[in-house]
Amino acid sequence: MSEVTDFTKMGLAIGHLGRQLENLRVAGNRVELSDLDREAIRESVIQRFETAYDVTWKTLRRVLNEQYGVPELPNSPKPILRIAGENGLLPGSVAEWIALADARTATAHDYDLAKAEQTVLAAHEFHRLAEPLIAKLIGGPQS
Repeated sequence: MSEVTDFTKMGLAIGHLGRQLENLRVAGNRVELSDLDREAIRESVIQRFETAYDVTWKTLRRVLNEQYGVPELPNSPKPILRIAGENGLLPGSVAEWIALADARTATAHDYDLAKAEQTVLAAHEFHRLAEPLIAKLIGGPQS
């Protein structure tokens, strides 16, 4: 438990996602943007969600190992999320985080506009939960 976990990548990824979510919100009100421009922004949100999600669960894995002393952790997100929930790390419920894991998995498959919109909604939900998570992680384990 002596190592200090670096949260830089996670913070940057969550920040980039937040900025693209705001960009998407603003784009909806800009009449000069084409459908292709809006689609590109939506795709950027989805990519930022994928990146932020992946960095987040991997960071949680490191935190659980380095700061909470949990040995032999699996290398997949859902078990990490469950263990993080058991250790009181997650804002929101474990079920919410598992639903986000499912949304992230779905981005690896071909999707139509409806699936893209569902993923954008998941990105909003992830961002809502990830901001307090990183604040908590930067604050360190609670004794």
